[in-house]
Amino acid sequence: MTPVRPGPTCAVTVVGIGADGWEGLPDVSRRTLREAEVLIGGPRQLDLMPPECAGERIVWPSPLRPAVPRLLVAHAGRRIAVLASGDPMFYGIGRAIAEEVDALRVLPHPSSVSYAAARLGWPLEDVEVVTLVGRPTTRLAAALHDGRRLLVLGADATTPGEVAALLRDRGFGPSRMRVLEQLGGDRERTTAQTAADDWSMTHPPGDPLNIVAVECRRAPDALRLGAVPGLPDEAYEHDGQLTKKHVRAATLGALAPAPGELLWDIGGGSGSIAIEWMRSHPSCRAVTVERDAVRAERIARNAERLGVPGLRVVTGDAPTALAELPAPDAVFVGGGLTAPGLLGACWEALPPGGRLVANTVTLESEALLADAYRRHGGELVRLAVAHAVPVGGFTGWRQAMPVTQWAVQKTVNPSPGADR
Repeated sequence: MTPVRPGPTCAVTVVGIGADGWEGLPDVSRRTLREAEVLIGGPRQLDLMPPECAGERIVWPSPLRPAVPRLLVAHAGRRIAVLASGDPMFYGIGRAIAEEVDALRVLPHPSSVSYAAARLGWPLEDVEVVTLVGRPTTRLAAALHDGRRLLVLGADATTPGEVAALLRDRGFGPSRMRVLEQLGGDRERTTAQTAADDWSMTHPPGDPLNIVAVECRRAPDALRLGAVPGLPDEAYEHDGQLTKKHVRAATLGALAPAPGELLWDIGGGSGSIAIEWMRSHPSCRAVTVERDAVRAERIARNAERLGVPGLRVVTGDAPTALAELPAPDAVFVGGGLTAPGLLGACWEALPPGGRLVANTVTLESEALLADAYRRHGGELVRLAVAHAVPVGGFTGWRQAMPVTQWAVQKTVNPSPGADR
């Protein structure tokens, strides 16, 4: 749809409003709302407007996002004020509006996160913010690290109980939780306890407008999950089809994930490469392709467990299953290299600058990688890991199967003689 193009007679302004309502708004925001010919917002926000705001009131329909361009076009030529909670550009409606108009005026209000940091005395630069509004609670798991402070934006009154349950399940029961409700309003309230206790049993349902502040404390017997690739193998449910810890760390290093990028993980196994790609940054995305339905279900469970429920799992054979996937920024092939046409299809799908990494332990697949290395360049390495094990009353080395890895970046102008 063509974006709305505000002119002298068509102004779109997004106005942030807090729990303190009309009384908490500065003069410029009040004046904008009085002069608006159309007021768009949620029922709670519109109810905060006094009679002097005489513009036509429109409640956002559900689902909201598809309605944004339609409503803006329907009221083009009129002064439109969109009401938002707190700062419209912080997990708010401001983003959706900005994507539809060429010019936008935003009048922010302090966000609930700013209020929470002020009440708690937490410097915002040292706090991680996780939103659960319209998102699964399990995504919080990726942010759990001992000693970290989190501010969790609640979806509704059930969020505190769900957060406490997830903390207990992931080994963070000793964490201190504080639930801050109606921040900035006259019904502001704070409740506290550790996650070790069932929140829903000790507290009645609270206000749906809440933030959960978490001071992460890992239980002594809980598995430690670091912030870099190479999680313990024990973190995964698997049937033996798992890229082991040291090789996994080297593989993610070669793939070099960057914020916002998309990975194809082909031959997903247990999903470890795609999962740790997504854990590297909240905006990283991944699709894993696994032909075995049982393993595909296992991948989904691992992704939920490790805090990246957004991992897309495709059950099917490669390269056939790749045809409908969005273009990747990087491709990892961990299985099925000998499938006819697979490596070529992955190479063709990559844009210039994209990376491809393939691992194998078989001679047949190694020959394919050696040929691809000859044609496209890159780096061909052999990764060997040995573990110390008891040998009688002494200690010796037990060698794991060596892994041959080909890693390459697709160049804009292939070298002469390279396969196109």
